[in-house]
Amino acid sequence: MNADRTSYDVWGAALAVEAALSLLLVLILVFIWGLTGAGYPWPEWVAFALAVPLAIQFAVRFALRAPEGRLRALALHGAASVWVAGVLVVIYVLAGGGTFWPLWAVSTLALAFGAHAIVVYALPSLRPQERQLAARVDELTRTRAGALDVQAAELRRIERDLHDGAQARLVALSMQLGRAEERLDGQPEIAELVRGARHEASAAIGELRDLARGIAPPVLADRGLVAAVEALGQRAQIPVAVKASILRRPVPVVETAAYFVVAEALTNAAKHAGGAAATVELADHGDTLVIEVRDEGPGGADATGSGLMGLRHRVAALDGVLSVDSPAGGGTTVRAELPCGW
Repeated sequence: MNADRTSYDVWGAALAVEAALSLLLVLILVFIWGLTGAGYPWPEWVAFALAVPLAIQFAVRFALRAPEGRLRALALHGAASVWVAGVLVVIYVLAGGGTFWPLWAVSTLALAFGAHAIVVYALPSLRPQERQLAARVDELTRTRAGALDVQAAELRRIERDLHDGAQARLVALSMQLGRAEERLDGQPEIAELVRGARHEASAAIGELRDLARGIAPPVLADRGLVAAVEALGQRAQIPVAVKASILRRPVPVVETAAYFVVAEALTNAAKHAGGAAATVELADHGDTLVIEVRDEGPGGADATGSGLMGLRHRVAALDGVLSVDSPAGGGTTVRAELPCGW
């Protein structure tokens, strides 16, 4: 349901239009009824027929607000029972009253709903092991989330230490070796040794920079996910368009996972898409961050490859879902859904 509760509620808009059209039709029929002498109030039956489907839709919509599981099933049962009871009572009233025959059906519905409610609320107490297991799962979920947050913070600290500490020292060393090399014009053998040491220092700087970027790129920590993904698109070997509609910044562990989903997907596209263009979309769907990377290549990607399986495990660790759609000749789409906890 969270994915449906976006800035534009399609179901709610459709119900509003349906209700408005039904009301307009009823008003027209009432007007015609009045012009024809206002005899037997037949428009009320038309209004009833139009209200019946609206009522069940509103009842189901309200029931779906309940949490998933037993409570939602109970809410749907209650909504259906109230709808049936309401329909029977309205038919009784429109038919002219008399003996209240809907009593038996309404009583049966109420008893069935009451029995369902007793089972729903009594079942946890009847199964203490299930309750303990649910509590244990909740505890493990909380502790795992805390551990992942600590891990993300620690990785970012390590990246910052590498960037500001070891990398800065190697840069300074490379500059000193360069100055030393300039002063050894008359000693070619020593100058060659210094030059080799400077090249090794430069290579170490490059490797250290790659390592730090692989842990947590600085632009991700400093400017956020959108800027980091745009930087990935600019460095990619294929044309990349980035479309982002994120109004809030995810927590660091989610942000890091989303970044590496995009990075791996673009790397695969550059290798296998034959230079075809790619599109990256980032969207905030309620409590879920949705990442979608599409390319226009030949498709046929192996969803069980080491890179994609690594992404799948990274996403699954956050209770997210990663899917790969890559039909032959139809391009490849990598989609990840990550719970955010904004």
